[in-house]
Amino acid sequence: MGYAPSELALVPFVSVENMMRIVHATGIERFLAELARYIEEDFRRWELFDKTPRVASHSREGVIELMPTSDGEAYGFKYVNGHPKNTREGRQTVTAFGVMAEVDTGYPVLITEMTILTALRTAAMSALAARHLAPDGARTMALIGNGAQSEFQALAFKALVGVDRLRLYDIDRAASRRCARNLAGRGLDITLCGGPQEAVEGADIITTVTADKQYATILTDNMVGPGIHINAVGGDCPGKTELHRDILMRSSIFVEYPPQTRVEGEIQQLAADHPVTELWRVITGGTPGRSARDEITLFDSVGFAVEDFSALRYMRALLSGLPYFDKLDLLADPDDPRDLFGMLMRAQPQAA
Repeated sequence: MGYAPSELALVPFVSVENMMRIVHATGIERFLAELARYIEEDFRRWELFDKTPRVASHSREGVIELMPTSDGEAYGFKYVNGHPKNTREGRQTVTAFGVMAEVDTGYPVLITEMTILTALRTAAMSALAARHLAPDGARTMALIGNGAQSEFQALAFKALVGVDRLRLYDIDRAASRRCARNLAGRGLDITLCGGPQEAVEGADIITTVTADKQYATILTDNMVGPGIHINAVGGDCPGKTELHRDILMRSSIFVEYPPQTRVEGEIQQLAADHPVTELWRVITGGTPGRSARDEITLFDSVGFAVEDFSALRYMRALLSGLPYFDKLDLLADPDDPRDLFGMLMRAQPQAA
C-alpha cells in the first residue's frame, strides 16, 4: 500500500496504561494539586467559556453524556456515562474519554482516557471548592460512600486543604475496609464507622459520594451542625440526591453552573429561583465564600465541562515533558487537500 501517515495525521493519545504512568511519574498528590490549579485558573476566566448543560441521554439504567466547551482558542469535550448497576456486573459505574482541538483549524490535538482522569478531576474540584468554603483549620472529614471516588477525594483534601483525619462509612463494610487499606501509609488517621451519624461526629467537612440512582437521604437534618462544610458529590443527575431538603434550606449553596445544577444537583429539590452562588464568583473574589463561623456551606457538585477542559489542558501540558503517549493515525492528510479520493486510491493494495 502506498501510504504512510504524515505528522498532521497523527494525534497524541493517552491510554489507560499511560495515564497511570503519568500519575505515578508526577505523584498523585502533586497531580491533584496541579490539576486544581488549572481548574482555578479557568474558573478565574469563567466568562470566556462557552457554557451549556451537558447533552444527556437518560435511560432507566443510567445516563450517557457529552460535555463540550471552548475558551475561544481550544475546544474540548468529554464523553461520560453513569450506570450504578455496572458494579454488579464487574464494570465501572463511570467511564469516560475526552478530546481537545484547536479552534482555528478544528484539528484534534489530544485524545485521552478520562475514567481515571475524571476521578482525579472530580476530587481536585471538590478540594478546590473546600479551600474557599470550608472552615479555617478543617482537618477531619467524614467520607460517606467509599466506592471508586473515595480515595481520590481523601487525597485531594489532604493535598489541598490539610485534612488528615478520615471517618469512613459505606453500607458495604468491605468498601470501607478497601478504602482504608488503599490509603494506608499516606499520612491519614482513618476510622471506620458503623453509620452516617457516627461518621459525621467531630467532622469539619462532610463528603457524600454515593452511587445509587435514586432520591436518597444519606444525610438528615439532625446530623449537620453549625459551621460544617458539605461536599455533595453523588447527586449528579435528575432523580438522584443524597441530602434531606431541610439541610439545603439551612445552607449557603455554591454551584458550578446553575442551569445544569438545578436539573441534576441537590437543588433539584428546591424552587427554581432558590438563591445559589456560582463558585467562580467566589474564586475571583467578587463574592464572599464562607462569611460566618457557624455558617453551613454546601458545594452542590455535579461536574461541569470547564473542569474537564482544565483536565485536558493540564494533560496536554504534562505530555510536553513526558513520553507516555501514543500517536494515532486519525486524520486523513492527502498531499493535495482537495484530493482525498486520490489518497484513498493510491493506498489500494497492488495485485501480486
